[in-house]
Amino acid sequence: MKRKSVVIPGFGLTTGVTLAILSVVVLIPLASLVVFSAQMSASEIIDVITRPRVLSSFKVSFLTAFIASLINAVMGVVLAWVLVRYTFPLKRIVDGTIELPFALPTAVAGIALTALTADTGLIGGFFANFGIKIAFTRIGITVALVFIGIPFVVRAVQPVLEKLDPAYEEAAGVLGASRTRIFWKVILPELIPAIFTGFGLAFGRCLGEYGSVVFIAGNMPFETEIAPLIIMSELQEYDYSSATTIALVMLVASFITLFLVNVVQNRNAKILKGGC
Repeated sequence: MKRKSVVIPGFGLTTGVTLAILSVVVLIPLASLVVFSAQMSASEIIDVITRPRVLSSFKVSFLTAFIASLINAVMGVVLAWVLVRYTFPLKRIVDGTIELPFALPTAVAGIALTALTADTGLIGGFFANFGIKIAFTRIGITVALVFIGIPFVVRAVQPVLEKLDPAYEEAAGVLGASRTRIFWKVILPELIPAIFTGFGLAFGRCLGEYGSVVFIAGNMPFETEIAPLIIMSELQEYDYSSATTIALVMLVASFITLFLVNVVQNRNAKILKGGC
């Protein structure tokens, strides 16, 4: 029997290189978390992750990441809408600025946001007049996470808006639908998978954020202490087993989030393929 030839030359070599890089960069470091955690018994693992201070840090991390991702889901759609549907001066600069949180060192972002939102800062001073404290509170953490996560939603929604066929909107308008009704009934259903994807990616990114949050959080135990800071504290005390156990919980949460994102993406791709 004649052996079937591979259409793409070098497939075996490139696949091997890809798997090797993936293993070294991603799989082996993640597997080390499981290995270190496996050195502890089930009761010891439960004791570590159920410590009051650790549970409080989980609550702060998950709650602020969820709220920030919800805000990003709304504001990301607004920003993507403006960038796609309107033409204005310096549009390309604004579009490029959206990705600034990707390039900006997280420590720089944290210091800048802390300076702005502190009681003596430009933004923090304004809200301080109304008795609202931003820096060194959970509000400040949420602000930092919104800054970090907004590009994920914008970049997920923007391509969908660009490819959206305007014929459907025009047809709905001819039939007498208002602009508001067209958005809710025609445009938004097409954007929901992209919004969910952006939300999931932003949530996963915010959940593990450390550099930009550690400055603005104030790191008060049971109040503004985040899980990544607990991990760093355990590492500084050379308690690697506890640190990896807490990190494993964060890893599982991030994995579940990304798994749900991929499920939505695959389902949406099948729907689009079926529609074609």
